[in-house]
Amino acid sequence: MGAAALSPSPSSLLPPSRPKIKTRRSINSRCNNSPIVTMSNNNKQKKKKKKEVWIWTNNKQVMTAAVERGWNTFIFSSIHRQIATDWSSIALIAPLFVEDAKVVDEAGNLVATFSEISSPQQLEQLLPVYERADNVIVDLLDWQVIPAENIVAAFHGHHKTVFAISKSLSEAQIFLEALEKGLGGVVLKTENVEDVLELKGYFDRRNQEGSQLELTKATITSVEMTGMGDRVCVDLCSLMKPGEGVLVGSFARGLFLVHSECLESNYIASRPFRVNAGPVHAYVAIPGGKTCYLSELKTGKEILVVDQNGIQRTAIVGRVKIETRPLVIVTAKVDSDEETCYSILLQNAETVGFVPPNKGNEATAIPVTSLKVGDQVLLKLQGGARHTDNFVAKQ
Repeated sequence: MGAAALSPSPSSLLPPSRPKIKTRRSINSRCNNSPIVTMSNNNKQKKKKKKEVWIWTNNKQVMTAAVERGWNTFIFSSIHRQIATDWSSIALIAPLFVEDAKVVDEAGNLVATFSEISSPQQLEQLLPVYERADNVIVDLLDWQVIPAENIVAAFHGHHKTVFAISKSLSEAQIFLEALEKGLGGVVLKTENVEDVLELKGYFDRRNQEGSQLELTKATITSVEMTGMGDRVCVDLCSLMKPGEGVLVGSFARGLFLVHSECLESNYIASRPFRVNAGPVHAYVAIPGGKTCYLSELKTGKEILVVDQNGIQRTAIVGRVKIETRPLVIVTAKVDSDEETCYSILLQNAETVGFVPPNKGNEATAIPVTSLKVGDQVLLKLQGGARHTDNFVAKQ
């Protein structure tokens, strides 16, 4: 999905196609006898529908913050036309005005219908066939989740963009994600600049989903048993597919792609929601190009899930388990930099593995218990060090 910028003339959006994913499981052997669990995976990503954002405010600072972030469609009450005129003299905006149950542009042309919904009966009356405009704005007043889902279902297949009045990021997120499809957009009604910044941050994270990270091949240089340590199992609120995992490392400059526990094992059932990620001190990649310590993860926090082709998405942490277990330390180097060593500690268990480079659409995992010097794994290289989640460039 591209940025959530708007053109002055709002338009309706068509739903994207959703390609099917097929998988096939097999177990391949390698000449060095390190077992690799393999599964084919079609990595075509779903293209997400572009969401629109309109702003309803009388605050000039809110207007400025929104325009600077690419949102230039503003809604005003009919009595505030002078504010729209004043702002149009200092910024390129597309002002719209609420008049009764209509939203019109400066010339009086109908742009959207406007409805306040406070009961299921009113919601049932909001039928696409009766709407006169391509855009529909609804104010769901005191209840959100059920109406949002019902509106998404009601307007499915119709060439209309449905907006919901939202007064915070949490409300906007409900409307934008209802039934995994969401409404076509939101009208952020606020007098607080922070609401604009938070919504833009949400879209920035959303835009990352489906984008491709550059992963680098690294060659294992050592695998050594070490002592006991507190390792972190991260259970997500999403299921992971073969070839997916999280990016973890002892140093933020190089994060290893650690595979999830979605593959079958001789010792334990598949847990496709879990990653045995490493000790509490390790860095893990989170949205926004940032990292945090594994020990900082908690229920509700967002984390990046990445597949063997670098395609990333965001998932929510559901639970974190920290337990004392035997650890193994793994080091690796990349061909382009023989001097820099990258390292990670992981639990010494068959269910813990790395994602190596692969050919075609086959997703693979090498258990850490079978890892040998010379094996290849995938790294996300990042320049410099970290300070308070921000990169510090090398001198």
